[in-house]
Amino acid sequence: MLLYGSTLFISSLLLFLVQPLLGKFILPWFGGTPAVWTTCMLCFQVLLLAGYGYAHMSASRLSIRRQAQVHIALLGLTLLLLPITPSEAWKFEPGRNPVLQILGLLLVSAGTPYLVLASTSPLLQRWFAETGSQRSPYRLYALSNAGSLLAVLGYPILIEPALGLNRQATLWSVGYAAVAVLSVLSAAHVLRLRKSPGNPSKDGQRPESMSPPGAAARILWVALSACGSLMLLATTNQMCLDVAVVPLLWILPLSLYLLSYVFCFQSPRWYSRRWYSILLAASSAWICYVLHQGVFADLRLQIASYSIVLFVSCMVCHGEMVRLKPAPSYLTAFYLSIAAGGALGGATAALIVPSLFQGYWEYHLGLVLTALLIMIVVFLDPDSMLYRGRRLWAWMGMYLGFVSLAAALYLNVEEARRDNVAQVRNFFGVLRVRAEEIGNPDKARRTLMHGRIEHGFQFLSPEKRYWPTSYFGPQSGIGVAIRFHPARAAAPPGSRSLDVGVVGLGTGTIAAYGERADRIRFYEINPAVIELSDRYFTYRKDSAALVEVIPGDARLEMERECRNGSGPKFDVLAVDAFAGDAIPMHLLTRECFRAYRCHLKDDGILALHISNRYFDLNPVIRGQVEDGESIVGIYSASNEMQGTDACDWVLLTRNRRFLENPDVKEVSVPLSNDDPKPVVWTDDYSNLFRLFRQRRP
Repeated sequence: MLLYGSTLFISSLLLFLVQPLLGKFILPWFGGTPAVWTTCMLCFQVLLLAGYGYAHMSASRLSIRRQAQVHIALLGLTLLLLPITPSEAWKFEPGRNPVLQILGLLLVSAGTPYLVLASTSPLLQRWFAETGSQRSPYRLYALSNAGSLLAVLGYPILIEPALGLNRQATLWSVGYAAVAVLSVLSAAHVLRLRKSPGNPSKDGQRPESMSPPGAAARILWVALSACGSLMLLATTNQMCLDVAVVPLLWILPLSLYLLSYVFCFQSPRWYSRRWYSILLAASSAWICYVLHQGVFADLRLQIASYSIVLFVSCMVCHGEMVRLKPAPSYLTAFYLSIAAGGALGGATAALIVPSLFQGYWEYHLGLVLTALLIMIVVFLDPDSMLYRGRRLWAWMGMYLGFVSLAAALYLNVEEARRDNVAQVRNFFGVLRVRAEEIGNPDKARRTLMHGRIEHGFQFLSPEKRYWPTSYFGPQSGIGVAIRFHPARAAAPPGSRSLDVGVVGLGTGTIAAYGERADRIRFYEINPAVIELSDRYFTYRKDSAALVEVIPGDARLEMERECRNGSGPKFDVLAVDAFAGDAIPMHLLTRECFRAYRCHLKDDGILALHISNRYFDLNPVIRGQVEDGESIVGIYSASNEMQGTDACDWVLLTRNRRFLENPDVKEVSVPLSNDDPKPVVWTDDYSNLFRLFRQRRP
């Protein structure tokens, strides 16, 4: 068992290391949105299904000897496709479907090696069953998932901080070669042994029937697996939306998902239907409260609550799935159904739900389906005390609980839709335009929301529609940078022109500062933002400046312009590109700052909006300061009369005239390198949770 266990453990370790590795590689290429990880997961789940399909066909149609020969040949051929480093030719281009681009990129970079690795676990478990061992091969599946769990936990803790991405890809290739060698040894071992009579151990709560599983059991295998997969991806979306798209928040839900597999396949003692059903009901009721609180709930409370609900849901889904597992002779068909369910859940989260729903409501859908599915399983289970509706009082209680859960989640959805003028969902997230204070002509306004976070608003009254509001008021960092830049503040009339660049369009509020000779260029990756800004906000139309919008990822577009020598030079470059309340980490790395400096004039000002409920980004910005540059912080309080919100900006510049301006000195706070210590982020390294605020501002 040691040889088979070692092979499965290492292959599963590699299988789940490739996901965060490639995910981090391509995240900056596609705007840093949570949908990047969801699409990656969909691709890998489909490849897992293909691998399990190959294993099932091989085990059901080929002899053991032929299975071993084919599998070893495939492992050898795929060694020629290494390393798995993706080509930069796949970077996002405006007008193309990012989902299809990501799927194509992953299939070309790692598709075939991943498929072969995915097939290793069910194949070797089948080979182990053929050795005549009295141990259940299903325990090897628990060991396989333990390897997967170690990979996803070890990546952010050990691998990501210590190794660059190219080094990670090289070491992954070495591990893949080791799996090929171990697979050859496993094949040689099984071919030397004859299958001895006897039955494998019965590792379940009911005897494993030797008869083929029925259609109902097969459907439940797929449905239970799909529900667990949907809850995994929906939970990941919820976490990343309001924090950041970082490996840790991909990996925490994935770890809990895999841990449930380890527990459920290791021993039936880990899963109790009664207690986990009670936990599912209690945690579902609690999460309805957390969803109602929204972003005002404490970050730690949100992460803990989502994690508990996910783990309980997965234990229910996977525990019931294991109760229905067949005899080892049908092992590959069982795993094929599990993989099919995983792919179905992934497709639902990445493709189906975004095309049907206008908001992030797959989490609500997953909770309701999980509760419904456990009721169906209990109803169909002959060993259940509630089989076919027995104990009517218990069924009435379950029904009322289910209806209450569905109603509470529906009300949460309706609350999010209230006062919406427009709502759009695409690859880059959920955007809403809300009509607020409509009954009060002096305060009536339209607000752009990304997820659950305000991203700017505009008053509707003719007198106030020109005011820069929200995080961009006159006292904000960007307001100070534009108003007191020497080219504006000290220039004589007629020569006051400014070139302003803005990363992130939003409502286009910064265009309100434009004067007749100014040029303002916005970079915006999300076409829906451009469309909604055109339709519902007039800042750009009203501006006296020449305003243009460059569609596409700001970083990629600016890097291209720098390489071609075609980009403009800005007096002021503002970075305000949050997705929800999530931090665009790829826009705060050393490599990205090179692109910013390439587009700044020698006396230019880089203005970075760093307002955040949970994290203090000052150390990251200070970590990017070069010799000769000065950095100041500007905090502006909210002002209801002016329509401005409290916000934090950081200005980085070599412009001494600007820094010595008395008006600038009055509102700015010099930032030193003393405390907290500066942090340097690169494309290879970033650690968001070192920046966690002990108290929210």
